[in-house]
Amino acid sequence: MNTKNMFDDEKLYDLADLFRIFGDTTRIKILYTLRNRELCVNDLAQSLNMTQSAVSHQLKILRQSKLVRNRREGKSLFYSLNDHHVVTIIDQGMEHICE
Repeated sequence: MNTKNMFDDEKLYDLADLFRIFGDTTRIKILYTLRNRELCVNDLAQSLNMTQSAVSHQLKILRQSKLVRNRREGKSLFYSLNDHHVVTIIDQGMEHICE
């Protein structure tokens, strides 16, 4: 069987890109912090002992990758994980490294 027929190259590229996003410790810390609660940039920055600018930069990448979403409340943006799939990826990754 021809391997090219088995795989959609564009989907494989997207999958590799997704794992690249998970390959950054700072982004993993942000995702893990948002795992159980919604937070604003300021609270995330304080929780992770980072600057708001650094957190905002990573949140932009996570938002573009559809891993987090935001909602506006007044002038503040609150961030949360986009859906249960993100939690599953985090949980399965953690389970794998703890085996």
